[in-house]
Amino acid sequence: MGNESAEIGKGVQFITVDEDQGGQRIDNFLRTALKGAPKSLIYRVLRKGEVRVNKKRAKPDYKLQPGDLIRVPPVRLPEKGDAPVVGEQLLEHLERAVLYEDDALMVLNKPSGLAVHGGSGVNLGLIEALRQLRPQQRFLELVHRLDRDTSGCIMIAKKRSMLRYLHEVLRERRVQKIYHALVQGKWDSRDKRVDAPLLRGELKSGERIVKVDQAGKPSQTDFRVLRRYDNLATMIEARPKTGRTHQIRVHTLFTGHPIIGDSKYGIDEVNEEFRGYGFRRLMLHAAALELKLADGTPLKVEAPMDAQIERSLEKLLKSAEQTQD
Repeated sequence: MGNESAEIGKGVQFITVDEDQGGQRIDNFLRTALKGAPKSLIYRVLRKGEVRVNKKRAKPDYKLQPGDLIRVPPVRLPEKGDAPVVGEQLLEHLERAVLYEDDALMVLNKPSGLAVHGGSGVNLGLIEALRQLRPQQRFLELVHRLDRDTSGCIMIAKKRSMLRYLHEVLRERRVQKIYHALVQGKWDSRDKRVDAPLLRGELKSGERIVKVDQAGKPSQTDFRVLRRYDNLATMIEARPKTGRTHQIRVHTLFTGHPIIGDSKYGIDEVNEEFRGYGFRRLMLHAAALELKLADGTPLKVEAPMDAQIERSLEKLLKSAEQTQD
């Protein structure tokens, strides 16, 4: 009897892993089974041995096998009434933002400013909102992530088998992610590939930061110019060949052209100047995804930028044309 969710606070639960649930890590399984449980709680019950697989302790990275019997302990979570409720406006926006959907996969045009999941001071994220939007959907999981302030294409699996397949093709770099970014200044067309290793670190405040460093991981991004706004800014296309944290943001900075509206890697004075045109967010957009589905069918999904950004781009273009005159 496969079951994706345990009744919280109702005593010990026993869940038998079915074929579709096999292959995933126990910590990820528990995040679905114990909906709303913080990661710290999940790792604590694993560490204490309160979760058992076939009567034995399990490490967080244990990969489940079909037929495994999981003992899930009762855990205390906030009452249902305390859970953040998604506003009707956001639900309607997300319904309109669906770009592609079949019985196993959904691709959505994520709005800027919405985290992909709750945690780290964020009560509500995209995945929690989607579960309220589609309460009848037994399984909904993020396939990959986008930074909170990045908009555009994001994949959500509606079946465990699809999640496994997409993780495989992402690992093998068989998914082409195409981004559009508005960067400061005049991008040199000769900068077609940035090959610069990236190293993750932390500031004293605990904030995550990424920088180009020879001790970092190999990182490549291909770029091409889409449109110039005189010397003010350039709209570029970015195709990351590796999937490092903040890769496009740091690679554009490395060329001397940080992304407009980037509060972490950009220049405050420049960002303030562009707010005058209406750019009040990170100008990085996941514009398209290209891949082959499990049956070999090619899929290309494109996400338009929102209308407000299009208006700001028109305003910027007029300003650039006046500068040329």
